[in-house]
Amino acid sequence: MTKRNTQQRRRAIIDLLNASGEVSVEHLAAHFATSEVTVRKDLAALESNGLLLRRYGGAVLVPQELITDPTAEQVSIQKQSIAKAAAALIRDHNRIILDSGSSTTAALLPELSHKQGLVVMTNSLSIANALRELENEPTILMTGGTWDPKSEGFQGQLAEQILRSYNFDQFFIGADGLDLARGTTTFNELYSLSRVMAEVAREVIVMAESDKIGRKIHNLELPWSSVKVLVTDNRISSEDKITIEQQGVQVICAL
Repeated sequence: MTKRNTQQRRRAIIDLLNASGEVSVEHLAAHFATSEVTVRKDLAALESNGLLLRRYGGAVLVPQELITDPTAEQVSIQKQSIAKAAAALIRDHNRIILDSGSSTTAALLPELSHKQGLVVMTNSLSIANALRELENEPTILMTGGTWDPKSEGFQGQLAEQILRSYNFDQFFIGADGLDLARGTTTFNELYSLSRVMAEVAREVIVMAESDKIGRKIHNLELPWSSVKVLVTDNRISSEDKITIEQQGVQVICAL
């Protein structure tokens, strides 16, 4: 199935959903003469873009009360723009790491459907499950370790040991805050695994909205010396952009 046909089928699914308010996996598989596995991947991708809600055996329209908040919609658009810009940095067959605990990083997942032959390491069960739903399902590696409910990911020495047995092209990570002088900051006290992830990757790409700049958070997660690229939105001021670039970091402003 080509990317073009996939996009056409997904647009058709939305048309059917708008017409009936509800669709079933079984009906869609028969309608498009495809497998139920493919249909479930379509529904997962459409849900991640906020176009529907999956229910057991199918999907329904997004309730109106969930889409009437213009602020929430704008945030979603910003995250999607950042994700698209970050995805443009990934080549087919790259070996990448995705950190847990960031909705901005999670927005990258649907964009990976367009990549071939990826190997993806993560410490997040939710990210691993989302990767399984992609049309071009990547090879998935899990860190293992001790489950941490705050970060919703595996942490600890075992996870660090497993990471150090591999090497990767890129590491994608979000941030609770961006300190212009120090680097990325986090509310999470368990950030040593993120530093190991940065150590075993050739490039560290931080994905964060510009309103994270200047937040007063004391935990330094990654110093700027560990970061190669910051992907943010175009609301970043020219002064802040220059300050970060002076740290040796490439700043990409998503439209």
